[in-house]
Amino acid sequence: MNREQLRRKVALQTSVESTKVARAIEAMLEIMGAALVRGESVSMRGLGMLEPRTARSGLRSVRLRPARVRHPAKSGTESTTTLFGGVMDQRAHQDERGGGDQGDQRSQDTAPLGLDIGTSRIVLSRGTGHGAKTETQLNAFVSVPYSKFTENILKQNKVGYYLNGGREIFIFGNESEKFASFFNVDARRPMKAGVLNPSEENGLLVIQTIIEKLLPKTKKHEMVCFSVPGPGRDMTSDLVYHEAMLKNLLQGLGYRAKAINEGLAVIFSELESENFTGIGISAGGGMCNVCLAYMSVPVFQFSTNRAGDYIDQSVASVVGDATTRVRVAKEESLDLRRTPQTKIEQALSIYYEEMILSLVEALRTDFVRAANLPRMDRPIPIVLSGGTASPKGFVEKFASALEQADLPFKVSDVRIASDPLTATARGCAIAAMHEE
Repeated sequence: MNREQLRRKVALQTSVESTKVARAIEAMLEIMGAALVRGESVSMRGLGMLEPRTARSGLRSVRLRPARVRHPAKSGTESTTTLFGGVMDQRAHQDERGGGDQGDQRSQDTAPLGLDIGTSRIVLSRGTGHGAKTETQLNAFVSVPYSKFTENILKQNKVGYYLNGGREIFIFGNESEKFASFFNVDARRPMKAGVLNPSEENGLLVIQTIIEKLLPKTKKHEMVCFSVPGPGRDMTSDLVYHEAMLKNLLQGLGYRAKAINEGLAVIFSELESENFTGIGISAGGGMCNVCLAYMSVPVFQFSTNRAGDYIDQSVASVVGDATTRVRVAKEESLDLRRTPQTKIEQALSIYYEEMILSLVEALRTDFVRAANLPRMDRPIPIVLSGGTASPKGFVEKFASALEQADLPFKVSDVRIASDPLTATARGCAIAAMHEE
């Protein structure tokens, strides 16, 4: 098979434009060739390893060491390179994930998997309870012009990146925020208002790249439960499309996948002692997701779009600063209990107040409208989670707003999740454990 035949087959199989496929193949061959010239090996899963060889005569050649299907080659000491950068070989990948001990690695390989695919962050939970291991990556990326020098610097510093057709480099995940803050720009977002961003053509590709960093491809067909938002009260986004695309993505990586509502996942992770009865609220970047459950059975669930991104964008607009910097200030120093000290803090307090009041009103009205409600013979708890609920004083302000609202039910207490940023992912892992 020559290059032209390869281009035609890839275009036919993926339904991608022929010219885009050609650019991708050219970029891949250029990257592989440059790596081999530097004396590095190139590892390609399913194919094997390309190794540069230099004979005594000085002639250079490339040798293919075929991959073993059932017995993958052990990690050697050679330097390898991949199209996604960052992790250079399997052993480095295990070290980064804390897999130095083989016993621990085996137990983690069989642990239930929960994935919170949020607008702001993607969080993986392996296992449940005190033994759960969680990892987090920002669901964002920054584009910079391509140069071989930049690529080498990113690789040396183990910065996750993706080469987009040889024209630009996508710096994704946690490192994207540093680049966005330094250049005073807003990071690009693969998701918007809780679902796939229709205006970002590379959104699904970036999400897949981030997920593969957390959850590599597998042939074991493990079950993974992933989070999806509830129906929007004031939104028209297609949740069916969003859920189907993420499910297909995870199945393409070799997993069995099932969607779980975000609010219900919070109930799974935080309300075991209450027989999984109460209200779970996941206040994230794109949406606030609410679920009322009775003994783990969802009674009603909904979402509102006044959440973290709404606050950040509104504050950035009135103070004239970048959204990324507002978000960093909010996450690092905001305390809703104290008097605002800066213009940004004052604006944050105002929009947080509006967001809380609108969320409480939505909860009241949806509870009134819901049909077939169970008899609430005792007060129920409300548990809050998500990055938007993390600032100090948020729980107190939310509880105060509840007291002033005319709620048709009694609340026993309002609490913050044990770990607000990972509660949804841990709840998804609990759901996955019961799906096995």
